[in-house]
Amino acid sequence: MTHENQYPNADSSATAQRRRTLLSRDRLSGLRWLLLSCGIFVLPTPGAAESESAVFAVVSETPKDKTRVAAKALIDGAVSDTKLLPNESVLGNPIWRSLEICHAMKLEGSKTAEGFRVNSVRILDASMLPMTLQGFAGDCLIKKAVDVAPLVD
Repeated sequence: MTHENQYPNADSSATAQRRRTLLSRDRLSGLRWLLLSCGIFVLPTPGAAESESAVFAVVSETPKDKTRVAAKALIDGAVSDTKLLPNESVLGNPIWRSLEICHAMKLEGSKTAEGFRVNSVRILDASMLPMTLQGFAGDCLIKKAVDVAPLVD
């Protein structure tokens, strides 16, 4: 007995699925061709340039002003010094109010000329950071331990 006779609908449904996928691809490429041939170009709008993105950051200095926190952030694959600018809901968050040096975070927001506008924040363990920030976080924690430990006695 052949495979088709044992499972008559298995091949037909897979073939139908492939046809649907190919048809939708053909429609998309045809639509692209039509738009380009008519001289219609889809360009990003200025608001789209500030799309929300996820960023990992480590607080690099003791935050004196919680509205502008200095941090090392991994933005677009590069680590840079930046200012974290929280919106009103983040500023009122207990996590943000208790922010200290060396805290590791995952932020969501958008990059602006002044810094990084934060829409949401999550505190992480330093081991959950990308490798490019783990070294800085580790050095920061060692420095914090050496500076704070003698003051405990």
